[in-house]
Amino acid sequence: MFTGIIQEQGEIKDIQNSKKGKTFSILTNSILKNKKIGDSIAVDGVCVTITKINEKAFEFYAMPETLDITNFSSYEIKDKVNMEPALTMNQALNGHIIQGHVDMTCEVKGFSKNEDNVRLTIAFPKELSDYLAFKGSITINGVSLTITDLNADTFTVDLIPHTLEITNLSELIKGDKVNIEVDLIARYIKNLLDSKEKETKYEFLKERGFI
Repeated sequence: MFTGIIQEQGEIKDIQNSKKGKTFSILTNSILKNKKIGDSIAVDGVCVTITKINEKAFEFYAMPETLDITNFSSYEIKDKVNMEPALTMNQALNGHIIQGHVDMTCEVKGFSKNEDNVRLTIAFPKELSDYLAFKGSITINGVSLTITDLNADTFTVDLIPHTLEITNLSELIKGDKVNIEVDLIARYIKNLLDSKEKETKYEFLKERGFI
């Protein structure tokens, strides 16, 4: 579990391709303190497992499935990534509960600026709409954010200067793909409603002698 409060930006040091996936090496400053092989870290919102630690760098392996549903496949050397260590029991939950299980990538539609913040607009497909709500939580590249505007196929979040300074969201341009994880509570509510709908359909058919 994670909170969406980014602690550090890492830099991609190396990418090794194989037939079954890719191994990434990430340069860090302090996030590896007390970390060991097998521990979890969120990289741009994706929960990955540390497979190797070398001074101020660590490695992780991404399977084809991960590459298919995240922006990992577009990574290049020296790209910046958002990092957060796994949530501990004595840690304050300052963002919202994040699993590190990215649902899909969505496209950056554009930015708008005012005196206090930057507004980031993301385009999303229809299948994501049931999980989004005005003023609800959303995770973009591992960052816990609040939806401040919601339309049929786009949503907008506000980025304060602090967020722009400590995350890679400041480097996004129109057309970039970002990792999206919907709110965990929204996911469970959707599943619950789907189950109830199926139950209703079953009882309706049974009562009328169709089954």
